[in-house]
Amino acid sequence: MLQIDLWKRVVIWGLCTLGLLLALPNAFYTRVETSNDAVAAMETGATGAGLEQQAALWPSFLPSGLVNLGLDLRGGAHLLAEVQVEDVYEARLQGMWPEVRDLLREERDEIGTIRLQKTQGAMLRVRLNQKPEMADRAAELVRGLARPVVSLTGAGASDIEVTVDGADIVVTLSEAERLATDERTVKQSLEIIRRRIDEVGTREPTIQRQGADRILIQVPGVGSASELKDIIGTTAQLTFQPVVTRTNNADMPAGAGNELLPSLDDEGVYYVLEQVPVVTGEELVDAQPSFDQNGGPAVSFRFNTSGARKFGDYTAENIGNPFAIVLDDEVISAPVIQAHIGGGSGIITGSFSVEESTNLAVLLRAGALPAGLSFLEERTIGPELGADSIAAGKIACIVAFTGVLVFMMLSYGLFGVFANIALVVNVCLIFGALSMIGGTLTLPGIAGIVLTIGMAVDANVLVFERIREEIRTAKGPARAIELGYDRALSAIIDANITTFIISVILFTLGSGPVRGFAITLGLGILTSVFTAIFVTRLLIVMWFERRRPKTIEV
Repeated sequence: MLQIDLWKRVVIWGLCTLGLLLALPNAFYTRVETSNDAVAAMETGATGAGLEQQAALWPSFLPSGLVNLGLDLRGGAHLLAEVQVEDVYEARLQGMWPEVRDLLREERDEIGTIRLQKTQGAMLRVRLNQKPEMADRAAELVRGLARPVVSLTGAGASDIEVTVDGADIVVTLSEAERLATDERTVKQSLEIIRRRIDEVGTREPTIQRQGADRILIQVPGVGSASELKDIIGTTAQLTFQPVVTRTNNADMPAGAGNELLPSLDDEGVYYVLEQVPVVTGEELVDAQPSFDQNGGPAVSFRFNTSGARKFGDYTAENIGNPFAIVLDDEVISAPVIQAHIGGGSGIITGSFSVEESTNLAVLLRAGALPAGLSFLEERTIGPELGADSIAAGKIACIVAFTGVLVFMMLSYGLFGVFANIALVVNVCLIFGALSMIGGTLTLPGIAGIVLTIGMAVDANVLVFERIREEIRTAKGPARAIELGYDRALSAIIDANITTFIISVILFTLGSGPVRGFAITLGLGILTSVFTAIFVTRLLIVMWFERRRPKTIEV
């Protein structure tokens, strides 16, 4: 019997209505986007009559999700960055020096005094001044500081290698530790870049690893590649270091274990600092733009429990001594410690503008990049190119849509009209699904939609041809329609499952534009099967119940 239960009809129409509502904001893209931006700004505490007017451009009771436009449609910036993983080796070994120094000093009676030697590259060279013949014994002691490599490929290996070169002990990272460090550095850089870009509030950035030490960054809506580099390219390594002395001599030797850094604000002023910091930016848990007691822009910060304890202990023991706040190898300020600073919070002052203090707070909140970045490729894609792509995509969709509509009407008459209605619903469902999942539409994605428009009627063609065959065998119209859908179902499912599997493979193994194509193709297959099997069938059943024709022409 040709009928569809009431609850099934409610579900079908409910899904169609939901899809149309979710797709609706895309018909008013600029208005909804402006409203969403205003609402987001108000949620962060911004105020103003202009924001309220912009937020009111779109009713709050309607869905406001939009299909995000990709880099090739919206314009934006493209960067390919290489992580300078070698930078981490030297910093890692320098951080070991206090531990090595304390260990060997405890054995001074046996091995004599030691001195750290200046080196080029990632190594730690310690010289025995008085008893060079005890170098092997000292090396044995330092080997006791080795730790197992924390990685699957480096299981069982040690993180350092210790060799003897005359009176010198040379400490280097093992090959297994270098590989593990490279992996950690790239992953950490990837996460920090993502956090920095998310802090700025850009839409649907593409941030993914390419090869061993490269990161691809594509951010739609950013004005230029240089603007994007300003957001992510700053290392923002914040440290708090003890001051040895202040000088105007740029060539003054810093001495072993120290470094000479320039002042950010006072030209020609330099500070000799202890190289090993007391606290680093990695122990920050928050940083916010604020103002100092004189009303000047500043950045307030707060440490985690470990950082607060070290910061508090140092300030308690060094009242009256200067303490340098260093950002990216420049001394921001070197205030004298006036009293014990407990609680793990403080403020960074300097010659900041409001914008600079805000950007610095963003960088510190996101964390320090563990290594520098070199940009191998950078491109700025203007919005004009995206506008041309969108216009070309619209024309392609309209031509494909019109051609399919005309073909279906000429080939199948009234049933072709039902298929065309389902096709319109199908396209709306695709945009509704993309809006709901926050998908990004790219130029290949538009190609996927155009392909879906052509493929969407395939299922209807199979059904209608099957109905024609059943009518030729002298079946009644109701029975012919029912058998047509039932017997075409397996062919429809088989054909679409294979294409859907291909779209899943493309999405899993592909990247960038390929994934955009795979998303729209996969969603299009799901929605076209739904509209072909359920929507057109429901339309035909409703028509048949009203007209009760004795014969049908398909």
